[in-house]
Amino acid sequence: MMAIDIPDWPYVYGSPSASGVIRSLPEDFFVDEMLSFEPSGEGEHVFLQIEKIGENTEFVARLLARFANVRQRDIGYAGLKDRHAVTRQWFSVWLPGQEAPDWSGLETDNLKILQAVRHARKLKRGVLAGNRFQITVRDWHGDKDKTEQQLQAIKAQGVANYYGSQRFGHAGQNVNKALAMFAGAKVGREQRSLYLSAARSFLFNHILAKRIAMGMWAQPLAGDCYVFDCSHSCFRSEQADAEIVRRLAEQDIHPSAVLWGKGAADVSGEALALEQAVLEAYPDLANGLIAAGASRDRRPLRVNAADLSWAFAEPGQLRLSFSLPAGSYATALLREIVNHG
Repeated sequence: MMAIDIPDWPYVYGSPSASGVIRSLPEDFFVDEMLSFEPSGEGEHVFLQIEKIGENTEFVARLLARFANVRQRDIGYAGLKDRHAVTRQWFSVWLPGQEAPDWSGLETDNLKILQAVRHARKLKRGVLAGNRFQITVRDWHGDKDKTEQQLQAIKAQGVANYYGSQRFGHAGQNVNKALAMFAGAKVGREQRSLYLSAARSFLFNHILAKRIAMGMWAQPLAGDCYVFDCSHSCFRSEQADAEIVRRLAEQDIHPSAVLWGKGAADVSGEALALEQAVLEAYPDLANGLIAAGASRDRRPLRVNAADLSWAFAEPGQLRLSFSLPAGSYATALLREIVNHG
């Protein structure tokens, strides 16, 4: 079993035109979760909007469970958030027939309770509309004109929906740990989920990379499956007609690639042949995911960076503001314009 290295995936808008540093301070990377629904105000679950600095999601979930004297599984959250950031994130706490504790007792310099509201159901993973980002790149050096041209192109045409490097762990080792797990290494439940996700993400990024190299990441291939913008709904077309071409140009729909697992093929023709070529190049990952019972899904190759704006606020500093759908990575946008540390 050979070790797998994470490549430098190809860029859509040329190589980065600048260098800089992100996350030199937590406030340089601000993330605000956008729920896909409005809590009703009634029910057995208390929804808490928490602003946290320098704390990861799982730590806060454990803290909530201890503070409310409930089981860990009674805490819900929609997604994981980076520790090295300022994040506004939603959690739910199941308190059937119970008064909520005084949540202010949880607050510290690094953790603030912004809202507390009741709802009927637990907050489930993935039920976000998206995330708003405000990012400061410090020690910025580069070609300002080219950077602005790249940002204008991203605003007009979207960005490649790569999984970010954090998905693969330090030096990409989560993919190799997935290979070891598939070969029989024993891992815990949380690690198993992490490694399965890394393996699927690696295969997806490879398919996207091949489409970018072909100039077809946002163009139709015969047999493609198209995902509606900001939706999980999709449809397949054996051959793109004028309507599909128009909707792709308007970014109402996006081509997709497989998140590999068991299930029937959801593409055909050229699209299927391309995906199979990648899967055949990494049989240990592909077969391991099937044996582990992973279920097949689709992920758009492109996403829109809504409300993208930027400013060179002062010498050596670039500030960015934008929104992305749930599951998409701000670092996928950043990598197109800046080599960042």
